[in-house]
Amino acid sequence: MAFALLVTFAAPAHAVQPDEVLKDPVLEHRAREISSELRCLVCQNQSIDDSDAPLAKDLRVIVRERLQKGDSDPAVLRYVVDRYGEFVLLRPVFALHTLLLWLTPILAVLLGAFGIWRLARRRPAAPVRT
Repeated sequence: MAFALLVTFAAPAHAVQPDEVLKDPVLEHRAREISSELRCLVCQNQSIDDSDAPLAKDLRVIVRERLQKGDSDPAVLRYVVDRYGEFVLLRPVFALHTLLLWLTPILAVLLGAFGIWRLARRRPAAPVRT
């Protein structure tokens, strides 16, 4: 029973209000998928699907309106990015202008490994005691 309670409380909280939910389950699923990819511009580290901020609600409504008008998922994302900028994407695009963002973790690991290798080579060998 304790495990069931733990799993229940560990489930992600969605801030979608009942009045926002679309009647078509397929469109609602698509809206949830898109919403999980968009950053709340107020909370910044939450998706608009998880945020209670008024701006997140406005973005959720925009996503649902665009889907009801017949836009494809990429078209909806493009519409929101054109309006709010690439910062609204939780997963930034891999492009020339975001190359540093994507390569910095790899460079940090490589520099760390190189530093450890250099330190290991510089240490004198321990004298052998007989």
